[in-house]
Amino acid sequence: MEASNNFGKFLETLRGKASLRKAANKSGLSHAYIRDLELGRNRTTNDVIKPSPETLRKLAQAYQYPYTDLLKKAGYLEETSTWSKPGQADLDTIWYVEFGIQSIIYYSEEGMREEQVESLVAFTHFIETLTEHHFVKMDMHLFVNLNKIKKYASAEGKLYFDTYENAPFIIAAAIPQKKYHQTILDYVAFNNGHALESMGHSCPSSLNAKFFT
Repeated sequence: MEASNNFGKFLETLRGKASLRKAANKSGLSHAYIRDLELGRNRTTNDVIKPSPETLRKLAQAYQYPYTDLLKKAGYLEETSTWSKPGQADLDTIWYVEFGIQSIIYYSEEGMREEQVESLVAFTHFIETLTEHHFVKMDMHLFVNLNKIKKYASAEGKLYFDTYENAPFIIAAAIPQKKYHQTILDYVAFNNGHALESMGHSCPSSLNAKFFT
């Protein structure tokens, strides 16, 4: 892992000329905490601090920087030459997946797990598999399992994976959010048991659509 001050300087470089308050508004983190991360220490206690993967995800989204690469720079993921066939994870338990240059990272209630993928063909086949499991593309490298969304804050583009206040969430890009707005609402209702009685135990018709057209 890089020394804390080096990683902090890297975060400061990512922020660039944007103000701390603008970075805070984009990420949902406090401007004071972002500055502490850039300095590599808590200015109140002087303790060394390390951002959590969830914090890094928020910063990656705010700075439009690949989350996988940020995790590696922070020491959470190691480079590996071990290749595997994608799709070995139980996709029904996965919240969302993120694509790196040659990797797939799975996120679930149990944490995250990375797979290395050898070929474009493997990626293409995996995307087809994601479609079959009701995943949709919500950002350039981000695919979300609609069966796992429990709450939708449309004004902020936030998709939550539980209903409690500090539940894990991702932020959908504007265009796919607009495209799938009604579908997301249908899934949230269905996932929380609020679907119309006439639907019985079946998914709404919109849930059966092909999402990657």
